[in-house]
Amino acid sequence: MLVPDDLFYTKDHEWARIEGDVAVVGITDYAQGELGDIVYLDIPSVGEILDAGEKFGDIEAVKTVAEAYMPVSGEVVEFNEALESAPELVNASPYDEGWIIKIKFSDTSEFDNLLKAEEYKKSV
Repeated sequence: MLVPDDLFYTKDHEWARIEGDVAVVGITDYAQGELGDIVYLDIPSVGEILDAGEKFGDIEAVKTVAEAYMPVSGEVVEFNEALESAPELVNASPYDEGWIIKIKFSDTSEFDNLLKAEEYKKSV
């Protein structure tokens, strides 16, 4: 199970990477492995403002559907359009090509509520 040290994690298996005033968000390697082959993502529109902990989409795999939750509050500014035609990128590269959304976060202190890599590893 890959758990990069430079990311923040939720107990619900989402991750966030800070890039300036934007956070790149996806699901963890553990989560994609548990879900199996991902076939579709239902993600909110760009411009939607969501709170930390709020559902930001559904991830449909061959055998199940899982909900994805916002790690921090913010406005959705980009969706990974490559996932529309190749949702399996989340399985193949959950931390790079398989990122799901980018959000302009509103409060940097919310990252203090997330798990560091070592804490996340212990939680799974």
